[in-house]
Amino acid sequence: MIQTLLVANRAEIASRVFATCRRLGISTVAVHSDADARLPYVVEADVAVRLPGDSPSDTYLRADLLVAAAEAAGADAVHPGYGFLSENADFARAVIAAGLTWVGPTPESIEQMGDKVSAKKLMADAGVPVLTDLDPAAVTEADLPVLVKAAAGGGGRGMRIVRTLDRLADEVRAASDEAASAFGDGTVFVETYVEHGRHVEVQVVGTSVHGERDCSVQRRHQKIVEETPAPRLRDEVRTALHEAARAAAEAVAYRGAGTVEFLYDPDTERFWFLEMNTRLQVEHPVTELVHSIDLVALQIGEAEHSWTMGASTTEGHAVEVRLYAEDPQREWQPQSGVLTAFEVPDLPGLRVDAGYAAGSTVSTHYDAMLAKVVAHAPTRDAAIRLLVSALTNARIHGVTTNRDLLLRVLRSEAFRAGDVSTDFLDRHGMLAAAEVDLDVSAFAAAVALAETQAAARPVQRGVPTAWRNVVSAPQTSRFTHRDDDVEVGWYGGRDGYVSADGTMRAVNASQTEVVVERDGVRHRCEVAVSEQAVDVDSAAGHVALRRTPRFVDPADQVASGSLLAPMPGSVVSIAVEPGAEVAAGAVVLVLEAMKMQHTVSAPHAGTVTEIPVSVGAQVAAGDVLAVVQQEEA
Repeated sequence: MIQTLLVANRAEIASRVFATCRRLGISTVAVHSDADARLPYVVEADVAVRLPGDSPSDTYLRADLLVAAAEAAGADAVHPGYGFLSENADFARAVIAAGLTWVGPTPESIEQMGDKVSAKKLMADAGVPVLTDLDPAAVTEADLPVLVKAAAGGGGRGMRIVRTLDRLADEVRAASDEAASAFGDGTVFVETYVEHGRHVEVQVVGTSVHGERDCSVQRRHQKIVEETPAPRLRDEVRTALHEAARAAAEAVAYRGAGTVEFLYDPDTERFWFLEMNTRLQVEHPVTELVHSIDLVALQIGEAEHSWTMGASTTEGHAVEVRLYAEDPQREWQPQSGVLTAFEVPDLPGLRVDAGYAAGSTVSTHYDAMLAKVVAHAPTRDAAIRLLVSALTNARIHGVTTNRDLLLRVLRSEAFRAGDVSTDFLDRHGMLAAAEVDLDVSAFAAAVALAETQAAARPVQRGVPTAWRNVVSAPQTSRFTHRDDDVEVGWYGGRDGYVSADGTMRAVNASQTEVVVERDGVRHRCEVAVSEQAVDVDSAAGHVALRRTPRFVDPADQVASGSLLAPMPGSVVSIAVEPGAEVAAGAVVLVLEAMKMQHTVSAPHAGTVTEIPVSVGAQVAAGDVLAVVQQEEA
């Protein structure tokens, strides 16, 4: 029996595995990079081993360091989690060669299914439907659109949709570069892209099937909403998917937990094999909740040769969303910084698998997922309602997240009707910037800030805030919301706070809560004031305001036309040289952050006058990457 288990992974998946280990009486070992040293999972483990450095290539992708960590900590087993080396057959062999128990499928199964090109051939021989691979050099207009995919790895990295032939070579090259960076293998292949298709996957344990999950709502080919059972799927199709998954598992004599992924065309009701993930999936909690099983416990039992797989029950519906530190309005730019607040309501039927807590630092070195929020209820509608309630009442401050986008998806008529597809966000206009009524939130922020400053006064504490014998002009509080300046005029005194235009007044005010009355309606706002920001949460949603300093240091000002780093990262390529003439939208350079590549383009036509960075340079958010002097009209 396993006595001590090391999880060769980080954040929420490590915490998830540790939870099952505690229930089974197994001691736990965490490994952590320097950037992760203070994350919750490190504290949760019985023993923690440092992996010096920050980048994945120096830490979580070092099989030798992980095996050495297991030996140093006295572990007798290794669980790979997902991502990193979880589907690396050589790592599995290294663990086994060290005399440790590998909690996962055989290295041979991993190898057979790890390369998507050879896996498709194997599945075709087993009678599982597959899409035909295309030779990039032979693709014609009739073949478009096509999808470029990494042969190794997953998670949306190394994937590109190509709709015009003139873009194919560049996208193949970009996909290869991204795949090489994320997985250490730049091999890619091309296949037909199915418009409006659905991503449906089947959970297997050994060769037994435990339902399917719909994971169609995606961004950048990476899932953000998952659910089980899959909606709008006829029983005959469901049965055929399950049988195809069983055939796939039998073809490689599979053992342990795994997932067979399919692309499903709802118009023709045909489906095709995409890949088999020989590991635990991010979205496994929805299956656990509906089928009343613990997939990690089953993995451990299989590794110990002590498990028996009985029939699982099916009850209700579960929906999961992935909460990311990213900005959907800025091409999904990953965000980094300190989470000043991170609270999700504890509601019956709700499960939160989190990798971070209030006070945690979200770094630029790894995937930007903060948590998985999962709702389980008797019906799909009830599960969606529960999830909407949890996200609406969550308090997440310090970094921009995709929370508002997730709420728009869950509240949309299309999603509630089960009309999902891999192009759902584009097809239903989910990425359009939501209208935000800043008036109430900004006024509440100004009032709470005034209360905070009043409480810090060393003198005249009894004098009402902003009181004047003769009022000549309103007080002014200035903020920024995203890229917009926000100015709030207000009056204070014995009668409390009133907006400069007289449309709003604070009927209750403190440093943390302001009740604003406007047009006879009272709005309760929870406010968190920090040194640089003010966060306001209300029934209308969350508004993050940056405090505008009264005076700006000239050293902080940048030249007109400066292209600033949108996030911390490293420069992987530079497309132009100083003196070059560029058109609006032309690629200037490419940054890599959180294992994804991000293009920095010229905001206008002009001349590149300066490039103060070089390939390989590490940059901070706000650093000047280049200066493009605009052409005169």
